[in-house]
Amino acid sequence: MGDRAAERAAAPLFAELAAHYAEVTAYIRRRVTCPELAADIVQDACLRLARMGEPAAIKNPRAFLYRVAGNLAIDHLRRERARAKFMVAEVPAEEEADRRPSVETALGAREEVALLLEIVQELPPRCREVFMLRKFDGLDQAEIAARLGISRNMVEKHLRAGLLHCTARLGDYDI
Repeated sequence: MGDRAAERAAAPLFAELAAHYAEVTAYIRRRVTCPELAADIVQDACLRLARMGEPAAIKNPRAFLYRVAGNLAIDHLRRERARAKFMVAEVPAEEEADRRPSVETALGAREEVALLLEIVQELPPRCREVFMLRKFDGLDQAEIAARLGISRNMVEKHLRAGLLHCTARLGDYDI
C-alpha cells in the first residue's frame, strides 16, 4: 500500500483520536496529576496507534485510545513507585550536624566533585544543560522541561544518558 493510500486508510482513526484527545487527556491527568505528563502520555498513545499497521482493524478507536493511554499511565506510575523506593528521605538538621565529615573526607569529596564536573563537561551541550539543572541546581523534570522548551520525556532521556555516562566514566576511577 502506498503512502497516500495508508494516509487515507488512517484518516478516520486520526479524526477519531482528535475528537477524543481532550477527554482522554483529562482522564489521564486525574491518574497522574500532572497536566504536562498527561499530555505526553496521550501523545505517546496516539503515536502508538498511528504506527499500527492496520488502523481499520480497530473497531472502537476511542476505547482503544483510553486503553493504550491508561496502560501507559500505569507503566509510568509503576516506574515512579520503583524509583521512589531508592530515594533517600531528608534527614532532620540536628542529625545532619552530628555527621559532619572530617577534613580528609571533605577534601576527598571536593576532588570527586571536581572530577565529576570534568566528566559532565564531556556530555553533549543539551544533555549537560539538563543534567546540571537537575543535579546541581535542583530543578525537577517539569521545571527543566518548561525552562528549555522540551518534553518531560526528553528531560528524562537526557538525565538517563548523563547518568549512564557519568557512572561509566566514574567507574574508570577508583573512587
